[in-house]
Amino acid sequence: MANKFNSGLTKANLSDAYVHLTDVLQSDSFLNMEGLNGDIPFHICPFDPVLQNDVNLLIKQLTNYLSDIQVKVLEINLYSLVIEILKEEGDLEWLLENETTLDRDELKEELQGILDIESIITPAITKKMQQEEFQILIISGIGEVFPYIRSNNILSNLQKNAKDKPTLMFFPGEYKHSLETGASLVLFGKLEDDKYYRAFNILDRAI
Repeated sequence: MANKFNSGLTKANLSDAYVHLTDVLQSDSFLNMEGLNGDIPFHICPFDPVLQNDVNLLIKQLTNYLSDIQVKVLEINLYSLVIEILKEEGDLEWLLENETTLDRDELKEELQGILDIESIITPAITKKMQQEEFQILIISGIGEVFPYIRSNNILSNLQKNAKDKPTLMFFPGEYKHSLETGASLVLFGKLEDDKYYRAFNILDRAI
């Protein structure tokens, strides 16, 4: 099965991926965080970025299926979370009014200042985790919040707070491993600068 997913989720293997993911996510070994060799229970599901809409539907199908068999999933979409935070802080209206007058770098700087990973985003995710009972945490919306939120920073900051339940991040790009450079999250298949090695590729996981 794993050979079908060498490049992550593609149009050709999407239906196979659904079967693989449902089998893995409902398995006792996954839910009980077995076979991790003492590492944190973080998993990546890389996918072809052109499939974003298909993957959004896939996530919805997965969560519905798991809910039907009494496996509780908490999905945190980072884009939705960002909008929620901006509204709560009263910054959304200002950003919408000034978006056209700010250049790309200025807008990125403003957003990074408002949406600090360590002091704002991570506590917001942790709060949602504390408010709900769940067995699996799914993180989505990675592509929509680039470049002001980086996936490796999210995972690094969640290491202390999200280690008691398995976490699955849907990532638009590739999760590459090499002896020379270690592991990298290659966003959109082009931006190879997010070094992160403490996650497992969910598509490689045996059932």
